Amino acid sequence: MPVAAISCKTFVNTDANARYPKRFLRSKTKPAATEPMSYSDATSLRAAYLQDGYAQLNAFLDASALKELDGKLEHFINTTVPKISSDQVFYENKTDHVTLKQIQHLELHDSWFHTLFTDSPFRQLAETLLGGECVPMNLQYFNKSPRANKPTPPHQDGYYFMITPCEAVTMWLALDEVDDQNGCIRYLSGSHREGLLPHSRTNTLGFSQGIENYFGKQSSSNEIAIHASPGDLLAHDALTVHRADANTSETRQRRAVGFIYYSAAAKQDVVAHKAYQTQLKQEMADSGKI
Repeated sequence: MPVAAISCKTFVNTDANARYPKRFLRSKTKPAATEPMSYSDATSLRAAYLQDGYAQLNAFLDASALKELDGKLEHFINTTVPKISSDQVFYENKTDHVTLKQIQHLELHDSWFHTLFTDSPFRQLAETLLGGECVPMNLQYFNKSPRANKPTPPHQDGYYFMITPCEAVTMWLALDEVDDQNGCIRYLSGSHREGLLPHSRTNTLGFSQGIENYFGKQSSSNEIAIHASPGDLLAHDALTVHRADANTSETRQRRAVGFIYYSAAAKQDVVAHKAYQTQLKQEMADSGKI
């Protein structure tokens, strides 16, 4: 079945809706990026995703949709970001806004992004890969500014999510050309089948946990570097090990939009998650990072 043919459900009166009530609100204005996109073999796509722990869908957004998204992002950064709490917007150097690194929950601040996240082919694709209903959880913006960034430590997203079962998908939409020089994503194929690995604290803003002794393990030599063009979409399992090097270019950005969807069957340890976020926020404030 084509991904574009899978309907976006309303999820009224479901257990997931009760657990995450704000995740299912929908806006009335649909962005152009929500027009159907055809991928004819969803079954084989999901099979490859389950085998490798990730998938790459080239040209998921066409040029016109990408142009609209770029414009909406620029407007959002210029007008909305200054009003957002500092624990939701991260800079490599908080005194230099050119070094904007990460924005959390765009969908909670703008109806256009809310629709892009909750009522679009991105959500349809999440349902395909997860094999059932999904819960939209976080729409993020990422960038690695040239010469003002750090590597992204090897990690599994599921360690941050604190959900059982650990069933979730993260999507990463490239907005720029991405390669080895400006910090492409590197996946450890099949690593999602090994379960959740031990993590420890890092000093990387926005990625507070990393896999212990990763570079001392032979498995790290089996990484696959994923190059991407604007409009290409990467999707990976919550347990897939991945990382990215720093952007070592002189002038090139490495911008992307991230989409996080939980399986409707997943339940979050809300108490533990909130406690960790509170502690992390305090630590970031104490260290002057936010």
